[in-house]
Amino acid sequence: MSCTVAVVGATGLVGRAMLRILEERAFPAERVRALASPRSVGTRLPFRGAELEVEEACDANFEGVHIALFSAGAGPSRSLAPAAAARGAVVIDNSSAWRMDDAVPLVVPEVNPEAAHVRPRGIIANPNCSTIQMVVALKPLHDLATIEHIVVSTYQAASGKGQDAVADLEAQLRTLARGERPVPTVFPGPLAGNLLCDWKAGAEDYSEEELKMVNETRKILGDASLGVSPTTVRVPVVTGHSESVFVRFARPLGAPEAKDALRRAPGVTLLDEPYAPGRHPQPIDCAGRDDVFVGRVREDLAVKGALNLWIVSDNLRKGAALNAVQIAELLVAR
Repeated sequence: MSCTVAVVGATGLVGRAMLRILEERAFPAERVRALASPRSVGTRLPFRGAELEVEEACDANFEGVHIALFSAGAGPSRSLAPAAAARGAVVIDNSSAWRMDDAVPLVVPEVNPEAAHVRPRGIIANPNCSTIQMVVALKPLHDLATIEHIVVSTYQAASGKGQDAVADLEAQLRTLARGERPVPTVFPGPLAGNLLCDWKAGAEDYSEEELKMVNETRKILGDASLGVSPTTVRVPVVTGHSESVFVRFARPLGAPEAKDALRRAPGVTLLDEPYAPGRHPQPIDCAGRDDVFVGRVREDLAVKGALNLWIVSDNLRKGAALNAVQIAELLVAR
């Protein structure tokens, strides 16, 4: 099947990654259009050895579009996604706008691909970056022993907050190198040489990001009673989210059985050498790569049959752009 694809928010970090991944994976699009806000109209973006001229993201520009990949934020998505769907496009949205809508599937292709084909609104939601990498790693273990409780602490990269956040971190690092205290312009405090809880407040003294991990994980795995205990933290890394994850199961699951399942899991690279300093998945090695990297799989010392894992992935690729393109591939393959 050949089709027309629109990338909405094409000039942002994730939008540019979407264009690169469409090209890298030879997505069967007869035409690709780059859409963005009025201030970006006329910008030229490299694609397939040529350039795309950015057009305005408006209702009329979705005529003739079969698949619309959105990465323009929740506000534009709420207004433009229904308009695109009304004109016949399947919208794959990377924002938080539609994730918890009962009529919108929340899809990770390695986990619940069948959900992409039931979309009453014509919209498919891409989960949060930190949720995606965790459920890719945990799905094969859930299939083996049924997860009952997850405790997750995240170490999230600056690029998860966008281009301006990356520029802020880079400026802060230069300031810190001069021996001066960084003055943030985007973050709520210094990030260079520091850690931050960097999300809006949610309910019950949790951040919005933490609650996303709870609700999205339950929806994707299809278990509203699943226990998820999250703490999300921003770290001075440009690209690559890391997660420390404790998992308790309905039946005891040993590390050898878990590792065997992870070796065979789609989209997962297992690093299973014995513990030694530096022998674990690291953001610097995972940036620019598609897989979710899992290491330090070990049995918990206090809870019999529970496991601890270390999970790292490129948040711009599998955590956002790649996952969206993989969903689009499910649509054209059918």
